[in-house]
Amino acid sequence: AIQVHGNQLIVHKLPLFFFFLPTEYHIPRSLTRLFSLSGCIPRGFYDMMIPENTVSSTMLFAGIRFFLAGCLVILYSCIACRRFVAPKIKNIGKITWVAMFQTVIQYVFFYIGVANTTAVKATLGSGCGSFSAILVATLIFRYETLTLKKLFACLIGFSGILFVHFDGLDFTMNFLGDGFVLLATVAYGISSSLMKCYSDAESPVVISGYQFLIGGLIMTIIGLLLGGTVIVSDFISWGVLLYLALLSAVAYSLWGVLLKHNPLSKVAVYGFMIPIFGVILSQCFLSEEGGVALWRLLTALFMVSVGIFILNHKSNIKED
Repeated sequence: AIQVHGNQLIVHKLPLFFFFLPTEYHIPRSLTRLFSLSGCIPRGFYDMMIPENTVSSTMLFAGIRFFLAGCLVILYSCIACRRFVAPKIKNIGKITWVAMFQTVIQYVFFYIGVANTTAVKATLGSGCGSFSAILVATLIFRYETLTLKKLFACLIGFSGILFVHFDGLDFTMNFLGDGFVLLATVAYGISSSLMKCYSDAESPVVISGYQFLIGGLIMTIIGLLLGGTVIVSDFISWGVLLYLALLSAVAYSLWGVLLKHNPLSKVAVYGFMIPIFGVILSQCFLSEEGGVALWRLLTALFMVSVGIFILNHKSNIKED
């Protein structure tokens, strides 16, 4: 399953598969934009490392990336603390739950979903993650109260994302595509609440590192069992892979620290910025064709900023 030819590492198919997961869906080339935006990486690098461009290969690539991210976080923690850092034995189960929802369930649903929907609808669906995190925190875990102020702020923030992508939007829906993307946002919301709950018993950086390690390993195994192929052929490919792993490591570790010290709703609302900045960065660095007009981007950015301001503004009137 793992071959080395000269300086080329090939991780590819095992003669096993899960009959209950669709593995032959090809992710449209236009949707690799969603992945390249996250790190301002030209799509050509993804096409080179994931030549088959299937869901299984994308899962395998994500698993390797997240596993490396976990190694980087743990390495940083060990250097910072000048000792080997490991979670308390009683917290391993909790970290595994975070890994299952944050890394495994979320991305399995997401990758299958984006293979069966349009790029615009996938972006809008992923933009619902902040809304989902707030709803899960208030309605399921109940450590925050759902107020009209929070709902209004989320609606304005999501409207900004909708405004950017409205021209390419169609109003049909299919469960295997749009439904799976929405289920991925639910998993994201649950993982955010779990991270906040468990960070009282364990360092959020430690949780981040080991959940990446566990989740990445599980996703790598799933990708191999489903017949995925990933090729890392040169130093540039290794550099891109390590760069993306570093992005995940830093971003989620900071996210965990923010959740530990702030109400989830006040932090999650900033997630509405991600699709907006994704479009902006793609037009600045990736030379994407058919870009969004500047006035539309600025308007959307203003709408998201208004939502963030409303949610974080301290009113003299006490909320219920």
